[in-house]
Amino acid sequence: MILILAPNTRTDSEEFKRLEDFLRQMPNIRHRVHQEVGEQQLLTEVYLIGDTASLSVDEVSTLPTVERVVRISEEYRVLGRHQDDQRSTSFEYNGVRFGQDTLQVFAGLCAVNTREHVERMMQALRSHGQVCTRMGAYKPRTNPYSFQGHGKECLPYVFELAGKYGIKVIAMEITHEAHVDEIRAALQQTGNPTGVMLQIGTRNTQNFELLKYVGRQHEFPVLLKRGFGITLEESLNAAEYLASEGNRKVVFGLRGMKTNMGDPHRNFVDFAHVPVVKRLTRMPVCIDPSHSVGARDKAPDGLLDLMHATAQGVIAGANMILVDFHPDPSKALVDGPQALTLEELPYFLDDVGIAREAYEKRVKLAGRFKPGVFSV
Repeated sequence: MILILAPNTRTDSEEFKRLEDFLRQMPNIRHRVHQEVGEQQLLTEVYLIGDTASLSVDEVSTLPTVERVVRISEEYRVLGRHQDDQRSTSFEYNGVRFGQDTLQVFAGLCAVNTREHVERMMQALRSHGQVCTRMGAYKPRTNPYSFQGHGKECLPYVFELAGKYGIKVIAMEITHEAHVDEIRAALQQTGNPTGVMLQIGTRNTQNFELLKYVGRQHEFPVLLKRGFGITLEESLNAAEYLASEGNRKVVFGLRGMKTNMGDPHRNFVDFAHVPVVKRLTRMPVCIDPSHSVGARDKAPDGLLDLMHATAQGVIAGANMILVDFHPDPSKALVDGPQALTLEELPYFLDDVGIAREAYEKRVKLAGRFKPGVFSV
């Protein structure tokens, strides 16, 4: 059961204290409080866990500050959207807002190789008004002999250059809890010139101890990629691990499903699930066309498959794009064949803009449609 409190209810108010006193006296019931700071108001929810079946909705509705009571019949989910709950939620990190109504592009290096390439990438991003990027320092690989990333050695210059070129958020994959400490230390060492969104890759989607550790820290937001060999429901439950430990600043990433039915693409593109995730949860949704398509193949219309896949995700309402670029793809240490070039960056951004405009027009059209009275 979820108690949705009146807007701008503060946990230090007398009314809230009376509510908590009442809840503490309920036998076999535990409660958790979650707050989200919206653009115009503070949203507070109280989650009741335990023997809630015996509770009367009418009685609970009369408790102090309670505006609405939602009884959850399906599996409890902090990040879930329950019973026609259409409220928009978002979070802001280092001056960048992430929500189901925004779109951020994280173009950058799948794996950091040299300081020169990092600087050229960030310089190009600034030239085209971008404030987010991806930079891989830790790279989990299928082959134990493949390049595993430069690790903490590259972090100081990556962060320094991000500050120099106005990059506010870097998506960076981690594979071990020690990497969080290394990132935090490098940020402090360089004077916190930028921010980091911790990325949990598809291989670690069900690394539950890592999920719990990352969930317990509230400093960094998290990009969780869908597991490539598990169901969507199982991947959403992985996101719930993060939120259940207290970190609700979670973006859910679609990166394609591992199956030969996607051939000749690297993975089966699953961007039709963008609206599904937005309907089931309140998380912003990220698409990863680079790892879905995995090549620079071009269609007869002159567009790269990767561009087509990107547009499909954006026109379906994606809120974030994680995409590989490289100043010299032939010298990339990881996934060079799928990387776009810096020359293609403005073209890519313009194409994304066209798809986003189409999505916004579709939303506006849907808002005007009413059966029997629709007019153009």
